[in-house]
Amino acid sequence: MRPLQAKLAKTDLLRQAREAKAAGIYPYFRSIESDQDTEVIINGKKVLMFGSNAYLGLTNHPKVKEAAIEATRKYGTGCAGSRYLNGTLDLHLQLEKRLAEFVGKDDAIIYSTGFQVNLGVVSCLTGRDDYILWDELDHASIIEGHRLSFSTKLKYRHNDMDSLEKQLLKCEEGKIKLIVVDGIFSMEGDIANLPEIVRLARKYDAYVMVDEAHGLGVLGKQGRGTCEHFGVTDSVDLIMGTFSKSFASIGGFIASDYEIIDYLRHHSRSYIFSASSTPAATAAASAALDIMLNEPERIEHLWKLTHYALDGFRRMGCETGHTETPIIPLFIRNNDLTFLIVKELFDTGIFVNPVVAPAVAPQDTLIRFSLMATHSFEQLDFAMNAIHHLFAKYHLLNK
Repeated sequence: MRPLQAKLAKTDLLRQAREAKAAGIYPYFRSIESDQDTEVIINGKKVLMFGSNAYLGLTNHPKVKEAAIEATRKYGTGCAGSRYLNGTLDLHLQLEKRLAEFVGKDDAIIYSTGFQVNLGVVSCLTGRDDYILWDELDHASIIEGHRLSFSTKLKYRHNDMDSLEKQLLKCEEGKIKLIVVDGIFSMEGDIANLPEIVRLARKYDAYVMVDEAHGLGVLGKQGRGTCEHFGVTDSVDLIMGTFSKSFASIGGFIASDYEIIDYLRHHSRSYIFSASSTPAATAAASAALDIMLNEPERIEHLWKLTHYALDGFRRMGCETGHTETPIIPLFIRNNDLTFLIVKELFDTGIFVNPVVAPAVAPQDTLIRFSLMATHSFEQLDFAMNAIHHLFAKYHLLNK
């Protein structure tokens, strides 16, 4: 074996993956043979999907699919270039205007993925003498973005405002301070303490950027997100969103005031040097926004399911952490047992996502159980009963 291959083969992650495969409990890259609905087909078997980020259940909505098809007919399958050069369509400009209005900002620009938004924005807004402050449970795209920056990076404990203030006190006066935080944390399902973050930002003259990937379509009036939910939109400087969750597509955007957006338009490398979002993806996201605005009953049903599930899991004795959202962590706190339970649930007809080390600490492993507005209470009851049986079997219920 050559040196690189030999080195990679010894990594903990590869070793764990191979051990899981050998034990028949490897849970990743499962091939779905149907649309992303509440029920999917894997290896010819129907299973209930409780692992999707499509919170409003719009990925197979007729209007969304038709919008993508019509855009492909008119514009073709791709733009063959970056937004900076030949890749800007009127579709992009129209959606950017709508998104800025939706989240309450002056302007917005669309990136090809949500990951590229955080990568390109966080890495270029601050300079060598400035500061980036980030929650220890921020999404990996935020972490990769600040790694590319020459600024000083200061991590604060998860949702701990005393820790954030201590880090702000380390910052030199007169320098730019950018606090970057998830609105809803993607694995734990808890909500950032935005009112207090905004208060501290004002006190220490800092800027705030909120990643609304899991907040849009879930929180706030008509799904406008965590900032609107707390009434702090005007005090948040940048609002990021992604199309791969409630917007039923692929892509992402950043919204802010005119000056910041114009700067990013000309300096953000993941925007300038990436091919632009496809016509189909852009049109699908726009159609999803229409539905979000015009069908509030979807969000209402999502929250009825959420309250029902949270109450049920907690009554049965599952450890769910501090979640308040359709993202429900079910803590197992053991890597191998997490894999085993995910497999046994799949055999029962339920798809859930394992979250294990190194994504989380070994003592924090969990099942990520997520809801869509298109789930029924009957489907939810089936899944909860199966989880109750397995968690009781493995002595995971706190009773």
